[in-house]
Amino acid sequence: MQHWYVYIVRCADGSFYTGVTTDLQRREREHNGCGRLGARYTRARRPVQLVWAEVQEGRSAALKREYEIKRLRRVEKLKLVETGREIMPEIKR
Repeated sequence: MQHWYVYIVRCADGSFYTGVTTDLQRREREHNGCGRLGARYTRARRPVQLVWAEVQEGRSAALKREYEIKRLRRVEKLKLVETGREIMPEIKR
């Protein structure tokens, strides 16, 4: 089974971008590259730096976790990046 990652990059303007991938280093290169492989959001905010990631068991789990993180407030994302762990109670499914 292939591992999927949920990741957060910090953009040059200090904002965060959250996404999913199977290869963290490749995805960071794509976000920073000159091609169209990086997300539209990060293209105007380069360079970006990978600041947080976690492994998920599959694509579906990674997409669900990405959605949870995207719903966090900035202060919660900062805490997640700084501590390396989630600060909010487990989301009920």
